[in-house]
Amino acid sequence: MTGLAVFDFDGTLVDSQHAIQACMEAAFAAEGLTPPTLRQTHRIIGLPLDVCLARLAPDSDAATQARLVEGYKTAFHGLRRQEGWVEPLFDGALAALAALEAAGWTLGIATGKNRRGLDAVLEAHGLHPRFATLQTSDRAPGKPDPTMLRWAMEETGFGPDNTVMIGDTIFDMAMARNAKVRGLGVAWGYHGVAELIEHGAERVLASFAELAPALAKTTGETRR
Repeated sequence: MTGLAVFDFDGTLVDSQHAIQACMEAAFAAEGLTPPTLRQTHRIIGLPLDVCLARLAPDSDAATQARLVEGYKTAFHGLRRQEGWVEPLFDGALAALAALEAAGWTLGIATGKNRRGLDAVLEAHGLHPRFATLQTSDRAPGKPDPTMLRWAMEETGFGPDNTVMIGDTIFDMAMARNAKVRGLGVAWGYHGVAELIEHGAERVLASFAELAPALAKTTGETRR
């Protein structure tokens, strides 16, 4: 029972940026609005969908923002129905998860995705059995609220001193800080190294190969 390693999903385990951008463009086009750029989309990945759309269309009224949410969901469901379509895992993700399991870590996910979307990708990659707890923003307050991490700890029996959050955005690091758990950033996602550190990352990993050694160093350490 080494500890609990909780992963963000989009931008950390799965390279979903192009699928997310395509769905954003479809939703905005349906409303006759200029779609966000990929960079603008990067800035909001990890937040609950309704918050994402409100930030990307701040001048739209509530009814329009609600339609954007539904348009995004419709576009995403269409993607999932395409034969052979799947959001790809980042290189090294599977090996890193296997190494952590072998070292005795319990694995979890805390994501801005809804449960239906998360289940679809996990099933496509055969990953469901690896995770002891799955926390999604349709069943808990979204990041950076600490509830998802607190529920993950309650479900698995770990406390803050034995829990680490791994993610690619400032929302992940802020959630970790709010839950009083350690935060490790990853450099292959959607937010920059400097801002991850600014928002509480103890370290930012350059590759999945660095993950197991970094977590090993956290075991048994006293929180600062």
